[in-house]
Amino acid sequence: MALKLAAVSLTLAAFANAQSWQDKAQSVDPTTECQVYSYPPVQAMIKNYPTIWQIANLQTADNDAIALFNTLNSTIPQINPKGTPMGDFSNVTPTYPAADPDCWWSYHQCTTPKIQGINPDVTRCPTPNTWGLTVDDGPNCSHNAYYDYLQSQNQKATLFYIGSNVLDWPLEAQRGLADGHEICAHTWSHRYMTALTNEEAFAELYFSKKAIKDVIGVTPQCWRPPFGDVDDRIRYIAQALGMQTVIWVEDTFDYEYPTLPQTTIDQNYQNIINKAKNGTYDTEGILVLSHELQNFTMSENMKWFPQIQQAFKWITPLAVCNNNTKPYIEQDYTYPNFEQWMSGVRNGSLLAPTASPNAPISLPFSSGHAGSVSTSIPYGSPTATAGVTGTGGAQSSNKSAASPMMAIPASSVAVLLTTLLGIVSGATLLL
Repeated sequence: MALKLAAVSLTLAAFANAQSWQDKAQSVDPTTECQVYSYPPVQAMIKNYPTIWQIANLQTADNDAIALFNTLNSTIPQINPKGTPMGDFSNVTPTYPAADPDCWWSYHQCTTPKIQGINPDVTRCPTPNTWGLTVDDGPNCSHNAYYDYLQSQNQKATLFYIGSNVLDWPLEAQRGLADGHEICAHTWSHRYMTALTNEEAFAELYFSKKAIKDVIGVTPQCWRPPFGDVDDRIRYIAQALGMQTVIWVEDTFDYEYPTLPQTTIDQNYQNIINKAKNGTYDTEGILVLSHELQNFTMSENMKWFPQIQQAFKWITPLAVCNNNTKPYIEQDYTYPNFEQWMSGVRNGSLLAPTASPNAPISLPFSSGHAGSVSTSIPYGSPTATAGVTGTGGAQSSNKSAASPMMAIPASSVAVLLTTLLGIVSGATLLL
């Protein structure tokens, strides 16, 4: 027993001193994986960031970011913030116009902006019978078993990383790129974005983008709003920062565990698979929302993966199914296109993840709004068919456009934020 305890102590000590993603990839024991460590590059940059897990502002931003925001602010659509950052919209929805003038996703799942010049949300993989594998809320400190599993299946995903998580678990973030996954942003502190001021929304996006650049070495051009909460004001700000808004068609609702029982989440997976079998996706593929939020959500995805493989012809990252071989500002990173993927190519040409504290970040002023300087985001076309017949086009969610307000209940938000904050402190849910 003494020898075993000594071995565990040595392992924990080794992880506490880890300085490479390879070091941190050696264990699949959550207690060991989530041992807090200090990473010098993060210590060198942390003073230039907002407080971890607090709503971002521009107090610590560099002059270029502040200048961009000041230039942009007067052109941002005059849409008032809605509700609270925790998702209480009870003071908004009773009087919000049924016509949905703001293209507010949380209200009627609108994905085609009402304001000219703002890009439609990407919601699908255009090729029929394709499951777009997208995983939110990482990097999770205990994700090694899940990432190992994806490696064993030669499977890549699109990972939407939270900026605060990237600085808390930088070596875990680096593994995502090293394993060949596509990296996108998921804001700084994971709040309902439409509730934030212009400055806060800009800062949430800017610092999530900057954290990924500083820690991993790539500048993402895609982001997903937490809870899907986005409107034309937030889309405009994101587009000004060179970031394509990405939503989803199908939702596993895995993040609502344990508020939702496992049987319900299993049924959600089964329902998506049943739709594939009955021909629902014979004209277009889908993006599916799943999470690396906790051990349960990752285990669920692994459990259902064999059945997903049987029901869908293809399982791909977002970039691949949209034929976007260069999803980052940096041009030294190349992913397969869809034709290559169909032929069996899974690995692109990617540089090793490299932390560069306070690296310069490209900030194109690309809102596309009338009267602004406009450049397109070279992310990839949501109407691309990848060489396979399909209708293409960015579509709305599978949820009814006539449905009432469908924001996540406050109880579920509390569960999610409590889980996220628990992971920050080194805790993990063993489920």
